[in-house]
Amino acid sequence: MDLFEDDGPEAGDNAHEFTVSEISGAVKKTIEGEFGHVRVRGEVGRVTVARTGHMYFDLKDDRSVLASVSWKGQVSKLSHRPEEGMEVIATGRMTTFGSQSRYQLNVEEVVPAGAGALMAMLEKRRQALAAEGLFDEGRKRPIPYLPEVIGVVTSPTGAVIRDILHRLRDRFPRKVLVWPVAVQGKSSAAEVAAAIRGFNAMSAGGALPRPDLLIVARGGGSIEDLWGFNEEIVVRAAAESAIPLISAVGHETDTTLIDHASDRRAPTPTAAAEMAVPVRAELRATLAQFGARLEQCSRAGLDRRAERLRDLSRALPRAEALLMGPAQRLDALDTRLPGALRAAIARKRIELSNHPLRPGLVTRAVERGRDRLNAASARLPGAHRAGLAQKRLLLQGLRLGPSALRRAVEQERRTLGQIAARLRPDLVQRPLDKRRDRLVALARLLDTLSYKSTLARGYAVVRGDGAVVTDVAAAQAAASLEIEFRDGRMQVGQGGKPKRAAKPAPPPPEQGTLL
Repeated sequence: MDLFEDDGPEAGDNAHEFTVSEISGAVKKTIEGEFGHVRVRGEVGRVTVARTGHMYFDLKDDRSVLASVSWKGQVSKLSHRPEEGMEVIATGRMTTFGSQSRYQLNVEEVVPAGAGALMAMLEKRRQALAAEGLFDEGRKRPIPYLPEVIGVVTSPTGAVIRDILHRLRDRFPRKVLVWPVAVQGKSSAAEVAAAIRGFNAMSAGGALPRPDLLIVARGGGSIEDLWGFNEEIVVRAAAESAIPLISAVGHETDTTLIDHASDRRAPTPTAAAEMAVPVRAELRATLAQFGARLEQCSRAGLDRRAERLRDLSRALPRAEALLMGPAQRLDALDTRLPGALRAAIARKRIELSNHPLRPGLVTRAVERGRDRLNAASARLPGAHRAGLAQKRLLLQGLRLGPSALRRAVEQERRTLGQIAARLRPDLVQRPLDKRRDRLVALARLLDTLSYKSTLARGYAVVRGDGAVVTDVAAAQAAASLEIEFRDGRMQVGQGGKPKRAAKPAPPPPEQGTLL
């Protein structure tokens, strides 16, 4: 027998060979087909949230563990986030994770187990009412510090009302109105809501006083016992109450929806009474303490201010000493004032004599303007005659045919119209008015700067031999003196007899207008 002879395939060697992915896919299809939608109850184990937002946790019982996952989009839609140790009912579908050869539950919803139905309903209602803004902090009103009348909504036969009345009597007795209601059962929610609205409907001046504060109270119990205070009608009545409301339902660990809508939540009915009023004895002690402190502070403040005033008064100088210096300065200034005025007048007179617009300059400017005006008026007749002669020669050189004459006449008419338009009376008169106004202003300035205005105030000008005399020596040396007053000149001869000089000749008439 040949050692290398092929004996053929052994039994079973002709079975189909699967790849790993094929096996993983087949398992995935089987599991997802059989468990497309399942609800699993168990205790939540470890909870991990990846950076991607996906949540991984375990569901376990006393024998097995089921890996669970909620993807990022599913996590935001969960009504309850699973927490370690919580017993829940998870709803989802089974799937596999081939990379690690394991199966897992893709969780789409989580609700607490046991009282899960009630809790789910409660949470859904809470979210809906919160979305309407009934639980907003901005809606809550402050509790009055010392209400005159307190309205209590509770059962009249339970221990709750006795605890509230006892605590109010111990702290600060107030008027209490009790609205009896059923705090458990089917009619509880309607009666509580009606009581809250009834207290709010009371008028301030009615037979019964309107409460300044409301307390809705009940003792502890199971979630079913307290369910009436979770009803929507009660929550809306508490949120709509215009009277500040304190909710005191159950014990410290019990929370109902009316707690969210009320203005304050008290852990117990007794605590609600303590929130409603302060302790009268403590108020008296505090008031007495504040009064004593106020009196002590006022006395100490007055003492400090009196001492400070005495210190400041010792540091102040006498009134006479304060006024001595200013009075002396005033006397010194009064003594210097006449000399300063005379010096200022002299300085202004020198500045005026050195001013560019001296009387001589103004006079020469006026005379030059008058000369130019006279020269222009003298040239005007000759220029007019020359213009007429030029036009006459031009007219003689034209052919005097009918058509040419008409054209010439039309052309001259247009030229005459343009000249007339440019030589409107107002255009011609305006420059003349400007020049006349300037001439008048210069004449006024000449009058202002002229020494004649000084003569009008009572001064005189003395001339010796034709020159102005400013001192006694020059007057004695002069052969004859002439004194000029505001109304004329007077000659003083060698004999000492004054001789009135002739009045100056009147000025020549002003140049008239040419137009």
